[in-house]
Amino acid sequence: MKLTFLGTSAGKPTRERNLSAIALEFDQDNKWYLFDCGEATQFQLMKSKLSIGKLDSIFITHLHGDHFYGLPGLLASKKMDEALKPLTLYGPKGIRKFIDCMLDVSQREIGYPLTIIEYEDNQEFVFDKFTVKVLPLVHSIESVAFYIQENDISNKLDEAKLREIGLEPSPLYGELKKGKTVTFEGKTLNPKEFMLEPIKGKRIIISGDNAKPDIMGEYLRDLDLLVHECTYTQEVYDNLKVEILHTTSKDLGVAAAKFGVKNLITTHISPRYHKDGKFTIRMIEDEIKESYDGNLFIANDLDVFTLNANKISYFHTQPKTVQLHQKT
Repeated sequence: MKLTFLGTSAGKPTRERNLSAIALEFDQDNKWYLFDCGEATQFQLMKSKLSIGKLDSIFITHLHGDHFYGLPGLLASKKMDEALKPLTLYGPKGIRKFIDCMLDVSQREIGYPLTIIEYEDNQEFVFDKFTVKVLPLVHSIESVAFYIQENDISNKLDEAKLREIGLEPSPLYGELKKGKTVTFEGKTLNPKEFMLEPIKGKRIIISGDNAKPDIMGEYLRDLDLLVHECTYTQEVYDNLKVEILHTTSKDLGVAAAKFGVKNLITTHISPRYHKDGKFTIRMIEDEIKESYDGNLFIANDLDVFTLNANKISYFHTQPKTVQLHQKT
């Protein structure tokens, strides 16, 4: 499972960060999935290794502009690139009206099948390699998180055991994987005797804007990966002239620790935070770590994270590779 962060800023872009957009890929899959689509997402795609022609579905967490204003350009570029495979757009009520209005005013045709699904809270969607459940959050408008459950892998052969009896990789391996009994050197091989225990699929949450991370409750329990907004540190939030329903690094750290989240990636960083200056990214990191001792990453634009059975690998945009074992 691989995530590419195409935009990590909150509200408006900065010189360091574009607006919210995350790409999700699965192993041995020729498709990818986009979560939110802030302005200039199509431009960020050109800096990544992702192909717009392989984009299968788009999920929008809520209808604030920094999370979906990139849709018109992305949908138009898909046609201009002659990437005409069908696309499905999942969003809250109102997303269809937005797309219909955009097409009507611009007098443009999409040029490929576009299915628009306006989801309901707690609705589930089934895909080839995973399922998605819509979880309601707390924000100034309707906002959701997407709970993603990867399918279990149950067709892995115990190749070491097969080699012990002299059966090297061959078409018979494929037959056993399909659950078929085979004959080797006069012996009947039952596929159940040569299958490894199923590998449990990973569970992740990609969250929209949210003032109360613990509202997701037991969905967070021992979660493999939580991707969550972290717009402010607590002190900055407490001194805002107008209270805004976003998560602070303090509250996020407390919630992640409470439910035993294994890996935490923060995004949607307020433009006031930079690498250097009065308000730094380190402040966010330090405040989360006051409560949370799991694997923590503050996402930058174009960072790539790979989550597999044993570890999360992190490729930073300044090329730097870090590998951390998952906390058990």
